[in-house]
Amino acid sequence: MIHLKTEKEIDIIKQSSLIVGKTLAEVAKIIRPGMMCKVLDKVAEEFIRDNGAVPSFKGYNGFPATLCISVNDVIVHGIPGNYELQEGDIVSVDCGAKKNGFHADYAYTFYVGKVVEEIQNLCIRTKESLYKGIEQAKEGNRIGDISYAVQSYVESFGYSVVRELIGHGVGKYLHEKPDVPNYGQKGKGPKIKKGMVFCIEPMINLGLRYIRIDRDGWTMRTADGKHSAHFEHMVAIREKGTEILSTYEYIEEVLNKK
Repeated sequence: MIHLKTEKEIDIIKQSSLIVGKTLAEVAKIIRPGMMCKVLDKVAEEFIRDNGAVPSFKGYNGFPATLCISVNDVIVHGIPGNYELQEGDIVSVDCGAKKNGFHADYAYTFYVGKVVEEIQNLCIRTKESLYKGIEQAKEGNRIGDISYAVQSYVESFGYSVVRELIGHGVGKYLHEKPDVPNYGQKGKGPKIKKGMVFCIEPMINLGLRYIRIDRDGWTMRTADGKHSAHFEHMVAIREKGTEILSTYEYIEEVLNKK
């Protein structure tokens, strides 16, 4: 069942979303070679709680941290630990926060120092595919229109789309309907309606689409060991049209100063 939100509820979700964007900006400030992933996580948790929210991910189905920190060949759900970021790494940071009863959830892939051009291009095109998907997220279209837009764009560069992990609705629960795959056919899937709020989150691999899961039961890697990039936005279908509730503004303001 898809839970349609009122305009007021969407405004509340947007408040939670603002906290996520500012949290990711705090993380962006300290991402550098030699930084331990668990330090990024500590900074994020403190910032979220200081702003009157709670981390959405911590304790969710037993996940032990505030952030999912996924480096290089890790697609998603990396558990922050003692790993020290290295020059040339890419790191996907996925963050969720809940305030006033509603969750927000989105992600950004960062460069650590200087990254080789091939991997930069993967990140750039993954982010571009996110906006291609958002262009199709409008009332009257179908979820498959979003899926097709993402898939067709990245596959035109020879990248592959992870099948096991998908976007999702978000609201009172962290994961709601509808499912939003990053692959599919135009005109298929649920019709997009006013009041829907969902996450579009391309997870795109440099090599093959296949995955493997570490023994911790969470960390999902590319099966061939090649890099993966991940970007995520939240969109709402509102009275006035589609709105991106999440923001990269604070993140990119920090990155542009580095």
